[in-house]
Amino acid sequence: MSLTITAAEKAILADLTIPPRPQVLLTITQETKKAEPDVSVIAEAIASDVGISGAVLQIVNSAAFRRLNEIKSIHQAVMTLGINRVFPIVKAVALKGAMPASKVLDAFWLEANLLASCAAATAEELGFESAKDNAYMLGLFHQAGVPALLQSFPEYERMLAEANEMGWGKLAEQERIRYGTTHATVAALIAQQWSLPKVMIEAIYYQHDSDGLFGSQELTKSSLLMLAILKIARIVAYRKLGVNSEEEAWQESYDGLLAFLNMEDQQLEDVLNAVADTQA
Repeated sequence: MSLTITAAEKAILADLTIPPRPQVLLTITQETKKAEPDVSVIAEAIASDVGISGAVLQIVNSAAFRRLNEIKSIHQAVMTLGINRVFPIVKAVALKGAMPASKVLDAFWLEANLLASCAAATAEELGFESAKDNAYMLGLFHQAGVPALLQSFPEYERMLAEANEMGWGKLAEQERIRYGTTHATVAALIAQQWSLPKVMIEAIYYQHDSDGLFGSQELTKSSLLMLAILKIARIVAYRKLGVNSEEEAWQESYDGLLAFLNMEDQQLEDVLNAVADTQA
C-alpha cells in the first residue's frame, strides 16, 4: 500500500524542510547496489563521519543489543553484524544528525532513544532477532516528522510541549486541523525519501491508526509485525516515563495485537515486563 497524501498535504509538505540524506548514506547505498559490494568501502564511509560512527558503536554495544563481546570499530561492526544489520542503525543516527539542533528537542530525542531501545528489545523478545536493527531504526525514525514541523512552524513548540499530556494520537489530530498534515505523515515521507524499506514506511504512516488494522488485509504481515513492535515499544517506554496518555491508544489496539501475535494476555504481559527490564 502506498502513502495516501491529499492535495492539501502535498502543498503543505512542499514547504517543509525535509533533511537530505548525508553523503555517508549515499556512498553506502551506491556500494550496496553493486553485484559485489566492497565491505571495506562501506566501513570506511561510516568511519569517515566521526559523529555517526561514534553513535553507531555506542548503539551496537548498548544494553538493547546485549552483546557478549564489545565491538570496538566500525570495520568490526560491519564484519561481525553484516551491512544489512548495521545500515539501519547508520540511517537512524544520520537522521538525528540531519535534524536542526534545538534545546526544545532535547527531551524529544531522549524519548526517541528510549523508544528505539525498547523497539530493539521488543523484536528480540518476540523472537525476531534479525529485526532488531530495523526495529531500532523504526523507534528512532517514526516521529521524525516532529523536528520537521517544528522547523517549519515555530508555534508548533507549544503543541509539542503538550504531546505527552494529550497523547500523540490526539496531537496528530490537532496537527491535521492546524497544518493539514501530521507528524506521522511527514515522518513517513522522510522515510520514503531516505529509502527506508516499505514495511517501515507503512508502520510509520499508520502508527496512530492501528485500531482494527491488525485484523484487516490492508497491510502485509511484515508491516503489521513492525507496527506491533512499535506499539509494544511505545507503551513500555511511556509507562517508564510515567506518561499515561498513551494507555487509550494501547487499549484500542490491544485485542487486535493479541490476535495478530497469537498470544494470551499473560504472554504479552511477560513480553512487556521483559522489555521494561532491559531499560533498567
